[in-house]
Amino acid sequence: MIGRDEQAADQLTALQEEVGHLRQALISHALIDQAIGVVITLGGLRPEQGWDALKHMSQHTNIKLREVARCMVEWPARGRVPEVIRRALPAAVEYARTRADADGREDAREVRCGRPA
Repeated sequence: MIGRDEQAADQLTALQEEVGHLRQALISHALIDQAIGVVITLGGLRPEQGWDALKHMSQHTNIKLREVARCMVEWPARGRVPEVIRRALPAAVEYARTRADADGREDAREVRCGRPA
């Protein structure tokens, strides 16, 4: 039978691991959000299209989303991005635009500050 001290230690360890996972998730989320910003700036896309493009690049290069995001965020400062990601970007931007058109998403040029133009 496990004593109270052992149970408390096990629970503390489990909670510390959970906090570590949550911290890593927050870092990854922030990195992905920044990468979406880079993609929408480069491609002239809306945020949801930037997310679609980022996912497309990850899926079609077989590189984890977090790693694609890191490369995209570091690109402006480093002045370079891995060739496989650079080659995948135009197709991913086009995919995101085509997907938005197929889904009937509203064109950002038609709406300003939440009001029709």
